[in-house]
Amino acid sequence: MAKRISPEVRDKVVEKIKNDGLSVYQAAKEFEISTHTIYGWLGKGKIGADTLTVGKLRRENQQLKMIIAEVMLDSSRGKKNR
Repeated sequence: MAKRISPEVRDKVVEKIKNDGLSVYQAAKEFEISTHTIYGWLGKGKIGADTLTVGKLRRENQQLKMIIAEVMLDSSRGKKNR
């Protein structure tokens, strides 16, 4: 028998996907919930496709910020070493 997921947990998963940019796969792993369940919520209108796009863009933005920081750090180190 499938385990019942409380509305509080569902809301927390939705919030993390929507606001923190957590991917469905990451949320499923973190909360020990099937990706099928989360995508089921998506299909029922609990989370829109736009929310997933925003989450993906937030993750990409964070990755780009990290890359820029590394490049700037490397650049400043190069100038100091000369």
